[in-house]
Amino acid sequence: MIVSFTLNGKLVSLDTDPLRRLLDVLREDYRLTGTKEGCGEGECGACTVLVGNDVVNSCLVPVGCMEGEEILTIEGFRNTDRYRALADAFAATGAVQCGFCTPGFIMAAEGLLRRNNSPSRDEIREAVSGNLCRCTGYNMIIEGIQKAAERGKDLW
Repeated sequence: MIVSFTLNGKLVSLDTDPLRRLLDVLREDYRLTGTKEGCGEGECGACTVLVGNDVVNSCLVPVGCMEGEEILTIEGFRNTDRYRALADAFAATGAVQCGFCTPGFIMAAEGLLRRNNSPSRDEIREAVSGNLCRCTGYNMIIEGIQKAAERGKDLW
């Protein structure tokens, strides 16, 4: 089956099994390895991407469901001012240690900030509740998202 969608701003088409996971297509066919596989069960958030404005665990989504959708991965997001605001805030608050979970947290934060550019700590906690980090604890990540929101209000 041919599946066509917009990937990081570019229209792409792929002849593939429509039941393949979006995660595998991103990593194997498009070499977008910033989207990580952690659990493969939608529990860790390492594979988080945006589909439209929705935060999605790409390990749970068959690529056939992506027909006509707009998908944004960390690679497509990282050349934006919004990414820079989040990355700088994560660095300033010590929110990054090993870095494995960081792309997923950044994409979840982007999804939140698109909907709400001035979230409360509770709203941030809820928005990243599907993402797991084994290194930092969550306070520094929450502080990083809050700092990015405060510094970059005009970006979102």
